[in-house]
Amino acid sequence: MVGAGQLIELLFGLPYALAVVIVGVLMILYVTFGGMIATTWVQTIKAGLLLFGATMIAVLVLNTVGWDVNELFTRAIAASPKHEAIMRPGGLVSNPISAISLGIALMFGTAGLPHILMRFFTVPDAKEARKSVFWATTFIGYFYILTFIIGFGAIVLVSTNPAFLTPDHKGLIGGTNMPAIHLAAAVGGDAMKGFISAVAFATILAVVSGLTLSGASAVSHDLYASVIRHGRVAEGAEIRVSKITTLVLGVLAVALGIAFQKINVAFMVGLAFAIAASANFPVLLLSMYWRGLTTWGAFVGGFAGLISAVALTVGSKSIWVDVLHLSDPWFPYSSPALFPMPLAFAVSWLVSLIDSSRQARVEADAFEAQYIRSQTGIGAEGAAAH
Repeated sequence: MVGAGQLIELLFGLPYALAVVIVGVLMILYVTFGGMIATTWVQTIKAGLLLFGATMIAVLVLNTVGWDVNELFTRAIAASPKHEAIMRPGGLVSNPISAISLGIALMFGTAGLPHILMRFFTVPDAKEARKSVFWATTFIGYFYILTFIIGFGAIVLVSTNPAFLTPDHKGLIGGTNMPAIHLAAAVGGDAMKGFISAVAFATILAVVSGLTLSGASAVSHDLYASVIRHGRVAEGAEIRVSKITTLVLGVLAVALGIAFQKINVAFMVGLAFAIAASANFPVLLLSMYWRGLTTWGAFVGGFAGLISAVALTVGSKSIWVDVLHLSDPWFPYSSPALFPMPLAFAVSWLVSLIDSSRQARVEADAFEAQYIRSQTGIGAEGAAAH
Protein backbone atom coordinates (compact mmCIF):
# COMPACT_ATOMS: atom_id res chain seq x y z
CA MET A 1 0.00 0.00 0.00
CA VAL A 2 2.94 2.33 0.58
CA GLY A 3 4.13 1.86 -2.99
CA ALA A 4 0.58 2.16 -4.31
CA GLY A 5 -0.04 5.38 -2.42
CA GLN A 6 3.23 6.93 -3.55
CA LEU A 7 2.65 6.02 -7.19
CA ILE A 8 -0.93 7.33 -7.28
CA GLU A 9 0.25 10.48 -5.50
CA LEU A 10 2.90 11.03 -8.15
CA LEU A 11 0.67 10.18 -11.10
CA PHE A 12 -2.38 12.22 -10.16
CA GLY A 13 -1.04 14.81 -7.71
CA LEU A 14 -3.28 13.62 -4.86
CA PRO A 15 -2.31 13.77 -1.17
CA TYR A 16 -0.60 10.56 -0.08
CA ALA A 17 -3.20 9.61 2.55
CA LEU A 18 -6.07 10.16 0.11
CA ALA A 19 -4.28 8.06 -2.52
CA VAL A 20 -3.88 5.17 -0.07
CA VAL A 21 -7.54 5.40 0.97
CA ILE A 22 -8.70 5.39 -2.66
CA VAL A 23 -6.68 2.29 -3.48
CA GLY A 24 -7.90 0.61 -0.29
CA VAL A 25 -11.56 1.36 -0.99
CA LEU A 26 -11.32 0.11 -4.57
CA MET A 27 -9.60 -3.03 -3.35
CA ILE A 28 -12.29 -3.72 -0.72
CA LEU A 29 -15.12 -3.13 -3.19
CA TYR A 30 -13.56 -5.32 -5.86
CA VAL A 31 -12.91 -8.28 -3.59
CA THR A 32 -16.07 -7.98 -1.48
CA PHE A 33 -18.58 -7.73 -4.31
CA GLY A 34 -16.67 -9.28 -7.21
CA GLY A 35 -14.68 -12.02 -5.52
CA MET A 36 -12.57 -14.29 -7.70
CA ILE A 37 -14.34 -13.33 -10.93
CA ALA A 38 -13.71 -9.59 -10.58
CA THR A 39 -10.14 -10.15 -9.42
CA THR A 40 -9.47 -12.50 -12.32
CA TRP A 41 -10.84 -10.03 -14.85
CA VAL A 42 -8.87 -7.07 -13.53
CA GLN A 43 -5.69 -9.17 -13.50
CA THR A 44 -6.35 -10.45 -17.03
CA ILE A 45 -7.02 -6.97 -18.42
CA LYS A 46 -4.02 -5.58 -16.56
CA ALA A 47 -1.73 -8.28 -17.95
CA GLY A 48 -2.89 -7.63 -21.51
CA LEU A 49 -2.48 -3.87 -21.19
CA LEU A 50 0.91 -4.24 -19.50
CA LEU A 51 2.29 -6.51 -22.21
CA PHE A 52 0.95 -4.25 -24.95
CA GLY A 53 2.26 -1.06 -23.32
CA ALA A 54 5.70 -2.52 -22.60
CA THR A 55 5.94 -3.81 -26.16
CA MET A 56 5.06 -0.40 -27.58
CA ILE A 57 7.65 1.36 -25.41
CA ALA A 58 10.35 -1.18 -26.34
CA VAL A 59 9.51 -0.86 -30.05
CA LEU A 60 9.63 2.95 -29.90
CA VAL A 61 12.93 2.88 -27.96
CA LEU A 62 14.52 0.58 -30.54
CA ASN A 63 13.20 2.80 -33.31
CA THR A 64 15.09 5.78 -31.87
CA VAL A 65 18.41 3.89 -32.22
CA GLY A 66 17.70 2.48 -35.67
CA TRP A 67 16.85 -0.97 -34.27
CA ASP A 68 20.47 -1.42 -33.27
CA VAL A 69 20.70 -2.88 -29.75
CA ASN A 70 24.46 -2.30 -29.63
CA GLU A 71 23.85 1.38 -30.31
CA LEU A 72 21.37 1.46 -27.42
CA PHE A 73 23.96 -0.06 -25.08
CA THR A 74 26.68 2.32 -26.32
CA ARG A 75 24.51 5.39 -25.69
CA ALA A 76 23.47 4.09 -22.25
CA ILE A 77 27.10 3.55 -21.21
CA ALA A 78 27.97 7.06 -22.34
CA ALA A 79 24.97 8.63 -20.55
CA SER A 80 25.27 6.77 -17.25
CA PRO A 81 27.54 8.15 -14.50
CA LYS A 82 28.70 4.57 -13.90
CA HIS A 83 29.61 4.09 -17.57
CA GLU A 84 30.74 0.48 -18.28
CA ALA A 85 29.81 -0.62 -14.74
CA ILE A 86 26.12 -0.73 -15.70
CA MET A 87 26.89 -3.72 -17.94
CA ARG A 88 28.41 -5.73 -15.09
CA PRO A 89 26.50 -7.85 -12.55
CA GLY A 90 26.37 -6.93 -8.90
CA GLY A 91 24.35 -3.75 -8.85
CA LEU A 92 21.53 -5.18 -6.75
CA VAL A 93 23.45 -7.46 -4.38
CA SER A 94 26.92 -7.09 -2.92
CA ASN A 95 28.21 -10.68 -2.74
CA PRO A 96 27.68 -14.12 -4.36
CA ILE A 97 25.82 -15.57 -1.36
CA SER A 98 23.22 -12.82 -1.47
CA ALA A 99 22.92 -13.22 -5.24
CA ILE A 100 22.30 -16.97 -4.98
CA SER A 101 19.90 -16.49 -2.09
CA LEU A 102 17.93 -13.83 -3.95
CA GLY A 103 17.77 -16.05 -7.03
CA ILE A 104 16.42 -18.93 -4.95
CA ALA A 105 13.79 -16.65 -3.40
CA LEU A 106 12.64 -15.32 -6.76
CA MET A 107 12.52 -18.75 -8.45
CA PHE A 108 11.00 -20.93 -5.77
CA GLY A 109 9.18 -18.14 -3.97
CA THR A 110 7.11 -17.44 -7.07
CA ALA A 111 5.82 -21.01 -6.93
CA GLY A 112 4.76 -20.50 -3.31
CA LEU A 113 3.11 -17.08 -3.44
CA PRO A 114 -0.54 -17.49 -2.36
CA HIS A 115 -1.98 -15.07 -4.92
CA ILE A 116 -0.16 -17.04 -7.64
CA LEU A 117 -1.29 -20.43 -6.34
CA MET A 118 -4.93 -19.33 -6.15
CA ARG A 119 -4.92 -18.91 -9.94
CA PHE A 120 -5.17 -22.71 -10.15
CA PHE A 121 -8.68 -22.45 -8.73
CA THR A 122 -9.75 -20.90 -12.04
CA VAL A 123 -8.81 -23.88 -14.26
CA PRO A 124 -10.99 -27.00 -14.63
CA ASP A 125 -8.39 -29.79 -14.64
CA ALA A 126 -4.69 -30.70 -14.56
CA LYS A 127 -4.29 -30.41 -18.34
CA GLU A 128 -5.56 -26.83 -18.36
CA ALA A 129 -3.42 -26.01 -15.32
CA ARG A 130 -0.27 -27.09 -17.18
CA LYS A 131 -1.33 -25.13 -20.24
CA SER A 132 -1.91 -22.05 -18.07
CA VAL A 133 1.54 -22.37 -16.50
CA PHE A 134 3.16 -22.75 -19.92
CA TRP A 135 1.56 -19.62 -21.34
CA ALA A 136 2.08 -17.62 -18.15
CA THR A 137 5.78 -18.53 -18.12
CA THR A 138 6.07 -17.62 -21.80
CA PHE A 139 4.53 -14.20 -21.32
CA ILE A 140 6.59 -13.55 -18.17
CA GLY A 141 9.79 -14.44 -20.03
CA TYR A 142 8.80 -12.16 -22.89
CA PHE A 143 8.13 -9.29 -20.48
CA TYR A 144 11.52 -9.77 -18.83
CA ILE A 145 13.17 -9.42 -22.25
CA LEU A 146 11.37 -6.11 -22.72
CA THR A 147 12.49 -4.75 -19.35
CA PHE A 148 16.16 -4.47 -20.20
CA ILE A 149 15.29 -2.54 -23.39
CA ILE A 150 13.06 -0.24 -21.35
CA GLY A 151 15.73 0.18 -18.67
CA PHE A 152 18.53 1.14 -21.06
CA GLY A 153 16.07 3.29 -22.99
CA ALA A 154 15.28 5.23 -19.81
CA ILE A 155 19.00 5.84 -19.24
CA VAL A 156 19.40 7.20 -22.76
CA LEU A 157 16.17 9.16 -23.22
CA VAL A 158 15.09 10.14 -19.70
CA SER A 159 18.21 10.67 -17.59
CA THR A 160 19.68 13.01 -20.20
CA ASN A 161 16.51 15.05 -20.82
CA PRO A 162 16.17 18.17 -18.60
CA ALA A 163 12.38 18.05 -19.03
CA PHE A 164 12.24 14.99 -16.77
CA LEU A 165 14.77 16.13 -14.17
CA THR A 166 14.37 18.17 -11.01
CA PRO A 167 15.57 21.80 -11.13
CA ASP A 168 18.92 20.82 -9.59
CA HIS A 169 19.29 17.96 -12.13
CA LYS A 170 20.03 15.53 -9.31
CA GLY A 171 17.00 13.29 -9.71
CA LEU A 172 13.87 12.51 -11.67
CA ILE A 173 10.67 14.48 -11.25
CA GLY A 174 8.45 12.30 -9.09
CA GLY A 175 11.28 10.14 -7.78
CA THR A 176 12.76 6.78 -8.72
CA ASN A 177 9.39 5.14 -9.36
CA MET A 178 8.80 7.24 -12.48
CA PRO A 179 11.36 6.23 -15.17
CA ALA A 180 8.89 4.10 -17.14
CA ILE A 181 6.25 6.86 -17.05
CA HIS A 182 8.76 9.45 -18.22
CA LEU A 183 10.08 7.09 -20.91
CA ALA A 184 6.55 6.66 -22.23
CA ALA A 185 6.27 10.43 -22.55
CA ALA A 186 9.70 10.64 -24.19
CA VAL A 187 8.91 8.12 -26.95
CA GLY A 188 5.13 8.52 -27.32
CA GLY A 189 4.12 11.87 -25.95
CA ASP A 190 1.26 12.59 -23.56
CA ALA A 191 -0.98 9.92 -25.10
CA MET A 192 1.49 7.14 -24.33
CA LYS A 193 2.18 8.62 -20.88
CA GLY A 194 -1.54 8.60 -20.08
CA PHE A 195 -1.90 5.02 -21.26
CA ILE A 196 1.04 3.74 -19.21
CA SER A 197 -0.24 5.65 -16.18
CA ALA A 198 -3.57 3.86 -16.53
CA VAL A 199 -1.75 0.54 -16.82
CA ALA A 200 0.22 1.34 -13.64
CA PHE A 201 -3.04 2.08 -11.80
CA ALA A 202 -4.61 -1.18 -13.05
CA THR A 203 -1.50 -3.08 -11.98
CA ILE A 204 -1.71 -1.68 -8.45
CA LEU A 205 -5.39 -2.58 -8.20
CA ALA A 206 -4.78 -6.09 -9.56
CA VAL A 207 -1.95 -6.81 -7.13
CA VAL A 208 -3.61 -5.53 -3.97
CA SER A 209 -6.95 -7.19 -4.82
CA GLY A 210 -5.20 -10.50 -5.49
CA LEU A 211 -3.34 -10.36 -2.18
CA THR A 212 -6.50 -9.43 -0.29
CA LEU A 213 -8.49 -12.22 -1.91
CA SER A 214 -5.85 -14.81 -1.03
CA GLY A 215 -5.79 -13.57 2.57
CA ALA A 216 -9.57 -13.61 2.87
CA SER A 217 -9.70 -17.10 1.38
CA ALA A 218 -7.09 -18.37 3.83
CA VAL A 219 -8.99 -17.00 6.83
CA SER A 220 -12.49 -18.04 5.72
CA HIS A 221 -11.76 -21.45 4.22
CA ASP A 222 -8.52 -22.71 5.75
CA LEU A 223 -8.79 -21.22 9.24
CA TYR A 224 -12.51 -20.76 9.91
CA ALA A 225 -14.12 -23.55 7.90
CA SER A 226 -11.40 -26.21 8.14
CA VAL A 227 -9.74 -25.58 11.51
CA ILE A 228 -12.34 -23.86 13.71
CA ARG A 229 -15.49 -25.52 12.32
CA HIS A 230 -13.81 -28.77 11.18
CA GLY A 231 -15.54 -28.61 7.80
CA ARG A 232 -19.04 -28.33 9.30
CA VAL A 233 -19.97 -24.88 8.02
CA ALA A 234 -22.59 -23.57 5.61
CA GLU A 235 -21.38 -22.05 2.37
CA GLY A 236 -23.10 -18.74 3.14
CA ALA A 237 -21.38 -18.46 6.51
CA GLU A 238 -17.98 -19.04 4.91
CA ILE A 239 -18.66 -16.31 2.34
CA ARG A 240 -19.69 -13.88 5.11
CA VAL A 241 -16.45 -14.56 6.97
CA SER A 242 -14.55 -13.96 3.74
CA LYS A 243 -16.20 -10.56 3.21
CA ILE A 244 -15.63 -9.50 6.82
CA THR A 245 -12.00 -10.54 6.51
CA THR A 246 -11.67 -8.53 3.30
CA LEU A 247 -12.95 -5.42 5.07
CA VAL A 248 -10.63 -5.93 8.04
CA LEU A 249 -7.60 -6.57 5.84
CA GLY A 250 -8.43 -3.52 3.71
CA VAL A 251 -8.74 -1.19 6.69
CA LEU A 252 -5.57 -2.60 8.24
CA ALA A 253 -3.66 -2.20 4.96
CA VAL A 254 -4.77 1.43 4.60
CA ALA A 255 -3.82 2.23 8.21
CA LEU A 256 -0.38 0.63 7.88
CA GLY A 257 0.15 2.26 4.49
CA ILE A 258 -0.44 5.70 5.97
CA ALA A 259 1.66 4.97 9.07
CA PHE A 260 4.66 3.71 7.05
CA GLN A 261 4.69 6.52 4.50
CA LYS A 262 8.23 7.67 5.30
CA ILE A 263 9.75 4.19 5.62
CA ASN A 264 11.43 2.40 2.72
CA VAL A 265 9.47 -0.84 2.51
CA ALA A 266 11.47 -2.35 -0.36
CA PHE A 267 12.55 -5.13 2.00
CA MET A 268 8.94 -6.36 2.06
CA VAL A 269 9.26 -7.65 -1.50
CA GLY A 270 12.25 -9.79 -0.58
CA LEU A 271 10.54 -10.89 2.62
CA ALA A 272 7.42 -12.02 0.74
CA PHE A 273 9.44 -14.13 -1.69
CA ALA A 274 11.66 -15.47 1.10
CA ILE A 275 8.64 -16.59 3.13
CA ALA A 276 7.00 -18.16 0.07
CA ALA A 277 10.21 -20.03 -0.80
CA SER A 278 10.92 -21.10 2.79
CA ALA A 279 7.47 -21.86 4.22
CA ASN A 280 5.17 -22.63 1.28
CA PHE A 281 7.35 -24.14 -1.45
CA PRO A 282 8.93 -27.00 0.58
CA VAL A 283 5.54 -28.14 1.89
CA LEU A 284 3.99 -27.81 -1.57
CA LEU A 285 6.73 -29.83 -3.29
CA LEU A 286 6.90 -32.56 -0.64
CA SER A 287 3.12 -32.97 -0.53
CA MET A 288 3.08 -33.50 -4.30
CA TYR A 289 5.97 -35.95 -4.64
CA TRP A 290 6.83 -37.57 -1.28
CA ARG A 291 4.59 -40.25 0.17
CA GLY A 292 6.10 -39.91 3.63
CA LEU A 293 5.06 -36.32 4.33
CA THR A 294 2.62 -36.08 7.23
CA THR A 295 0.42 -33.26 8.44
CA TRP A 296 2.67 -32.67 11.43
CA GLY A 297 5.75 -32.68 9.20
CA ALA A 298 4.20 -30.08 6.90
CA PHE A 299 3.02 -27.97 9.84
CA VAL A 300 6.29 -27.92 11.77
CA GLY A 301 8.48 -27.64 8.65
CA GLY A 302 6.41 -24.78 7.26
CA PHE A 303 6.59 -22.87 10.53
CA ALA A 304 10.35 -23.50 10.77
CA GLY A 305 10.79 -21.92 7.34
CA LEU A 306 8.44 -19.05 8.19
CA ILE A 307 10.01 -18.13 11.52
CA SER A 308 13.60 -18.43 10.30
CA ALA A 309 12.90 -16.39 7.13
CA VAL A 310 11.30 -13.58 9.13
CA ALA A 311 14.04 -13.65 11.79
CA LEU A 312 16.88 -13.51 9.25
CA THR A 313 15.17 -10.73 7.31
CA VAL A 314 14.76 -8.69 10.51
CA GLY A 315 18.43 -9.29 11.27
CA SER A 316 19.57 -8.04 7.86
CA LYS A 317 20.63 -4.48 7.10
CA SER A 318 17.28 -3.69 5.40
CA ILE A 319 15.41 -3.77 8.74
CA TRP A 320 18.00 -3.96 11.52
CA VAL A 321 19.80 -0.81 10.40
CA ASP A 322 17.61 1.00 7.86
CA VAL A 323 14.27 0.64 9.70
CA LEU A 324 15.12 -0.06 13.36
CA HIS A 325 18.24 2.16 13.29
CA LEU A 326 20.24 -0.31 15.38
CA SER A 327 23.92 -1.22 15.17
CA ASP A 328 25.49 -3.51 12.58
CA PRO A 329 23.13 -6.29 11.41
CA TRP A 330 23.70 -9.75 12.84
CA PHE A 331 22.71 -11.41 9.53
CA PRO A 332 25.20 -10.33 6.84
CA TYR A 333 23.20 -11.09 3.69
CA SER A 334 20.40 -9.12 2.07
CA SER A 335 18.26 -12.14 1.13
CA PRO A 336 17.79 -15.06 3.57
CA ALA A 337 16.07 -17.73 1.41
CA LEU A 338 19.23 -19.82 0.94
CA PHE A 339 19.17 -20.78 4.63
CA PRO A 340 15.55 -21.22 5.81
CA MET A 341 14.38 -23.14 2.72
CA PRO A 342 16.71 -26.15 3.30
CA LEU A 343 15.79 -25.93 6.99
CA ALA A 344 12.09 -26.27 6.13
CA PHE A 345 12.79 -29.30 3.94
CA ALA A 346 14.92 -30.92 6.66
CA VAL A 347 12.43 -30.27 9.48
CA SER A 348 9.49 -31.51 7.39
CA TRP A 349 11.41 -34.67 6.55
CA LEU A 350 12.57 -35.33 10.11
CA VAL A 351 9.21 -34.69 11.79
CA SER A 352 7.43 -36.83 9.19
CA LEU A 353 9.86 -39.71 9.81
CA ILE A 354 9.28 -39.74 13.56
CA ASP A 355 5.51 -39.28 13.21
CA SER A 356 4.09 -42.76 13.87
CA SER A 357 0.50 -41.72 14.48
CA ARG A 358 -2.50 -43.42 12.92
CA GLN A 359 -3.23 -40.27 10.90
CA ALA A 360 0.25 -40.45 9.36
CA ARG A 361 -0.42 -44.01 8.13
CA VAL A 362 -3.76 -42.97 6.68
CA GLU A 363 -2.12 -40.08 4.84
CA ALA A 364 0.59 -42.37 3.42
CA ASP A 365 -2.05 -44.81 2.13
CA ALA A 366 -3.96 -41.96 0.48
CA PHE A 367 -0.91 -40.60 -1.34
CA GLU A 368 -1.26 -42.77 -4.44
CA ALA A 369 -4.78 -41.57 -5.19
CA GLN A 370 -3.77 -37.97 -4.55
CA TYR A 371 -0.74 -38.29 -6.84
CA ILE A 372 -2.77 -39.75 -9.71
CA ARG A 373 -5.40 -37.05 -9.33
CA SER A 374 -2.81 -34.25 -9.25
CA GLN A 375 -1.10 -35.54 -12.39
CA THR A 376 -4.18 -36.44 -14.44
CA GLY A 377 -7.14 -34.59 -12.91
CA ILE A 378 -9.05 -37.87 -12.57
CA GLY A 379 -11.39 -37.66 -9.59
CA ALA A 380 -10.93 -33.94 -9.07
CA GLU A 381 -13.99 -32.10 -7.88
CA GLY A 382 -15.73 -29.59 -10.10
CA ALA A 383 -16.04 -25.92 -9.30
CA ALA A 384 -18.56 -24.99 -6.62
CA ALA A 385 -21.29 -22.48 -7.36
CA HIS A 386 -21.23 -19.35 -5.15
